[in-house]
Amino acid sequence: MPKRAPILLLICFSVAADAQQVPEWLLRVPGTIETIFIAETETSSFYRFDREDDYRFIPAGQDYMSIGRGGIRKEREGDRKTPLGIYFVTEQLDTTRLHDKYGITAFPLDYPNAWDRHVGRTGDGIWVHGVDPNGGNRPPLDTDGCIALPNERLQALERRFVPNVTPVLISSRLDWAEPGDVEATRVSLEAAVMGWGSALEERDMHAWLDAYDETFRHWGMSKAEWSSFSMQTFARRAISGVSISELLLLGDPAEDGLYLSRFRLEVTEGDARKVVSVRRMYWRRSGSGAFRIVAEDSG
Repeated sequence: MPKRAPILLLICFSVAADAQQVPEWLLRVPGTIETIFIAETETSSFYRFDREDDYRFIPAGQDYMSIGRGGIRKEREGDRKTPLGIYFVTEQLDTTRLHDKYGITAFPLDYPNAWDRHVGRTGDGIWVHGVDPNGGNRPPLDTDGCIALPNERLQALERRFVPNVTPVLISSRLDWAEPGDVEATRVSLEAAVMGWGSALEERDMHAWLDAYDETFRHWGMSKAEWSSFSMQTFARRAISGVSISELLLLGDPAEDGLYLSRFRLEVTEGDARKVVSVRRMYWRRSGSGAFRIVAEDSG
């Protein structure tokens, strides 16, 4: 397997270089993220992309992986399927006390994310992990829903998995696009995110709530119930400033027209008090091109 990796790496580079295209889903990535992984289930390939500049990530490696015995599109607990979507590494686990099938180490992902919960998906425990050192090569469909990499390759990538920072996009196929098309989507989505922040800063609740789709739900409340609650809550807040930084914008690899924004939000209340959080919002793009928030959470 170590001898195979350089050949795959050359293939990966040639695919991108020939067409002068970029991964369709990587719209904007802040400087805090140096590596993004994309798992392509159709080819059992785990791609690594590294930062080249503020908006461009380039192919840096490709490895063989195994996924769930049940295939893809996880919907419920116990279906042994691998989910498709945008996930983040949450921690690194010491696997020395776990079953040998998890290999040298493991990196849990944050399945189910806010969008998964929005559409009623259940289950948990989706990891990127190694393999049994005595078990030989694993077939493409061989886990309980996790992504399994050869131990030597996972060890080589270990420092690239940064908890609560590194995104892992899981898709049936890696889609490429013209840089100009990606840029146009980035500009539109970035404007929607900044418009949300400006409305909050100006305490324009009607404009702020208009950013949310009618299907939006939060804390068990419908859009109407949540809007009423928000109007009462924000009326008591003396917001004097809003800052959005470390903005990450990604297209969802499984849901057409769905996008994720993740950013550091700093809200100043009064003259000094600052409330800092990390927000994640899923935006749906309508046929007219407008973006509306359909799900959100923090972290």
